[in-house]
Amino acid sequence: MSQVSLNNIFNTYTNGVSVFRNKSSLSCDFTPDNIPHRGSQIENIAHMLAPVLRGEKPSNVFIYGKTGTGKSLCIKKVTDSLEESAEENGRKVKVIYLNCKMGKVADTEYRLLAQILSFFGEDVPFTGLPTNTLYKKLYDRLGKTGGNVILVLDEIDALLEKIGDEILYNITRINQDVPNIQITIVGISNKPTFIDTLDPRIKSSLSEEEMVFPPYNATEIKDILEERVKTAFNEGTVDYGAITKCSALAAQENGDARKALDLLRVAAELCERASCKQVNETFVNKAQEKLDKDRIMELIRAQPKHSKLVLLSMLRLYRDGSGGVQTGDVYTMYEKMAAENGLKTLTQRRISDLISELDMMGVINASVVSKGRYGRTRTINIQLNENIVSLMSKTLGREFPEAFINF
Repeated sequence: MSQVSLNNIFNTYTNGVSVFRNKSSLSCDFTPDNIPHRGSQIENIAHMLAPVLRGEKPSNVFIYGKTGTGKSLCIKKVTDSLEESAEENGRKVKVIYLNCKMGKVADTEYRLLAQILSFFGEDVPFTGLPTNTLYKKLYDRLGKTGGNVILVLDEIDALLEKIGDEILYNITRINQDVPNIQITIVGISNKPTFIDTLDPRIKSSLSEEEMVFPPYNATEIKDILEERVKTAFNEGTVDYGAITKCSALAAQENGDARKALDLLRVAAELCERASCKQVNETFVNKAQEKLDKDRIMELIRAQPKHSKLVLLSMLRLYRDGSGGVQTGDVYTMYEKMAAENGLKTLTQRRISDLISELDMMGVINASVVSKGRYGRTRTINIQLNENIVSLMSKTLGREFPEAFINF
């Protein structure tokens, strides 16, 4: 591309009028003044945590709900206000917020403790110290600080999957071992059943209160978008039909308001790239397709090598055949491709489990078919539109499966 055309592109951004007024208000990190349809949840959380303003320890709190139902947003809203009230009333209250799915935040007990210590100004080396030393540092720091600490562990189930539930017991023990500190755990999870998997001894030590956030419906998501549009966009730059479309699409995906915000943001970005002045349904449709592609690619990147090889086997069979393929065909193709790439072949039972996992993620659809006296099998169809299947085949390499495996 020539320098002249590059300048033309850049000039449209520096000299043109943007559809955006404050783009950051569409991000998941933004905490709006008003959170529609979550007033009762905010009020309940506030009542649960308010005892810290009297120097008392609240019960531990566990909040459940699907992605994009406002769990983290409401917690941040309440804890921000709580810290302000504590400061005004001379109470020592410190809120520590950790997203346990973020890389290198909580994938080991050491790193979790290091992150907590960083909130108290302690600089802990990336590795090298015994875990007991970190606990001693934390005890010393908490003893000097005193007061109440609210430890928010977002995606807490991811933390426990990585390092086990003993960490919760160790944290609750601090309240007994350090006399002038009180730590309250606020756990946020998309999996309501995860608490049932805890060791009974650990579960009994938590004494938790629970709250479930229901998914939003289309009308509620539309209200949320209309509220954000006021701060995110210049007046008249978003068509009402675009808001309705984003709301309807997000409501179909378990009431995920975050999905609606992402859709609207990407639609607006595509609108600007096309040098248009109003975001409409056409740009929402394009944004939906783009986000689907990005999500699938990110999902594939996160899979282990054998899962990728199973998916590539399905893609090959899908391209060579006339639609649905059977699990036996997939395993035969998988064995061949594993041998070609120097990988040890997994058992057919394990491959069946990997197929089930891909089915749960929505990448494929595996339906059980009866074959009479010959038993049952599963017929597999790719659950993606042709554009995404073509993109996967092109990007990940039909001819070079090793590139796909290491993608």
